[in-house]
Amino acid sequence: MKVYFDDFIYGSIDGAVTTFAIVAGVMGASLPSVIILILGFANLFADGFSMAAANYQASKARNEFIEMKRKQEEWEIENLEEQERDEIRDIYKEKGFRDKLLEDVVRIITSRRKVWIDTMMKEELGLIEDGKNPFHSSVSTFVGFNLVGLIPLIPFMIFMIIGIELNSEAFVYSTVSVLAAFFLVGMIKGKIVKKSMLYSGITTLIIGGIAAVVAYLVGYGLNFLIS
Repeated sequence: MKVYFDDFIYGSIDGAVTTFAIVAGVMGASLPSVIILILGFANLFADGFSMAAANYQASKARNEFIEMKRKQEEWEIENLEEQERDEIRDIYKEKGFRDKLLEDVVRIITSRRKVWIDTMMKEELGLIEDGKNPFHSSVSTFVGFNLVGLIPLIPFMIFMIIGIELNSEAFVYSTVSVLAAFFLVGMIKGKIVKKSMLYSGITTLIIGGIAAVVAYLVGYGLNFLIS
């Protein structure tokens, strides 16, 4: 089983944001902790599965599209060889190659069929094969979503296990832990995409915080209107 950290990270961010948004919304509506846990776990499994399934379909569709375009390029090189060679020439002419150097580049690239096809895929179509397995990608998303998405629910689970109904205190612990998770996940994301880890951590923290505040205000507003 291969873990794709980019899918894991994005699943983690989505899981933390949506689950904590549910927690904040239910708290805003002043509902008991059992409702928080029911809705939270329902979100974890249903939304997590939905996100993983969507990732699988998207990854599979992308792989199939790339494979189709590769076969198309193979056919064109086989049946329209001179036209395809001219396309390589035009591509590298735009890059600044001229005269003998240009012809040498065209000759070298077109002398090896795989290199020729790979060049057309990248330079003409802008398609790069990442070799990602759609199933592994979807599992990475699901695990990240559920693993980090579980964090906002842990304080409520602990208080329920020990038989204490202290929603306000549990919510404080939940808020602190999920904000820390937002920041940590953001920093890891920044490292993966080679951006500032601090900036990425703060940005993710802000996005998650805004989602939580909005959910809390919506829950509080609905509770105010109903009561």
